[in-house]
Amino acid sequence: MGLGTYVVRRIILSIPVLLGAVIFIFAVLQFLPPGMRVAVYITDEKQARFWETIARENGLFDPVYVQFYHWMKALLIDRNLGIDAQGDPVFTAIMNRLPATVEIVMYGSPIIILIGLTLGVHAGANKDKPVDQVSRVLTIMATSLPSFWFGIVLLSLFYAGLGWFPPQRYGQEVLHFLTMPGTPWRDYTGLMTIDSLINGQWWIFVDSVRHLVLPVTVLGVLNSAVLMRVMRSSMLESLGKDYISVAKAKGLSKNEVVKKHARRNALIPAITISGLMIAGLLTGVTITETVFSMEGVGQYAARSAQSLDIAPVIGYALMSAVLFVVSNLIVDVLYAYVDPRIRLG
Repeated sequence: MGLGTYVVRRIILSIPVLLGAVIFIFAVLQFLPPGMRVAVYITDEKQARFWETIARENGLFDPVYVQFYHWMKALLIDRNLGIDAQGDPVFTAIMNRLPATVEIVMYGSPIIILIGLTLGVHAGANKDKPVDQVSRVLTIMATSLPSFWFGIVLLSLFYAGLGWFPPQRYGQEVLHFLTMPGTPWRDYTGLMTIDSLINGQWWIFVDSVRHLVLPVTVLGVLNSAVLMRVMRSSMLESLGKDYISVAKAKGLSKNEVVKKHARRNALIPAITISGLMIAGLLTGVTITETVFSMEGVGQYAARSAQSLDIAPVIGYALMSAVLFVVSNLIVDVLYAYVDPRIRLG
């Protein structure tokens, strides 16, 4: 089976998985009383007095299969996820906040992968040597640090103390520029670092990078430790295989054995962890976004859950399902690329 055929097959198999996740979310909704479910359609306090009428108008008393049909129609055709407590469409609110989360993960993921894989490979290839001992100590330290504490420490040092890297997505000067009538600015991607370059506003790019340094550092340091431990364990297992003994018997150097044989085979578990980790981060790095006031998806979902705002929670769950299905698909494709035996099977 070729790689293209394998990819198409995996895409087809992902469709029922995604549909199953959507059905599960809808099924959970059925356990909520109509008074809570109707909150998705209420935009102000006056409407709340007539919730039964609104529920009936939106089919909440219809048979379950009819409700599911209308729910899927609103979801797929109208992109209607309801209204949040502030009166904003949930789909729009999520899309407006998603770029902040994506930007943190976009710059944090290469750091996670680079540090995690590099330290994991060197630690596994040099078991019980100084590089292994140092890597293990750093990993234990990183996994022991609460993200909110680490973020506050960085803010205290580099913002309150030195004034270098402030919180939020951008400073007041940028906010004033973006909200000024007739300002020469156009949103292309929603990502400040990219849109600023496209618009030719280099000073906004510099400002955006300054605001990203600390949250990206927190994300990179804490999550790379998890990937490093997985990669180290996988390297140790790979180095104990028979084909490594054969490679050594052929006279290959240690560097060649590690790079050409052990590392490639050890990547499979690391790919799994990386894919699921990045998908999890894209659903919202809630604590990091809250500490640095980034106004991302995670912070939005957490606030909605605390106030029992049902519509954003449903929208967040659906977005998470899509991201995890897509990430699993990408992981499967990377599997097949790294190890052709998978697609041949």
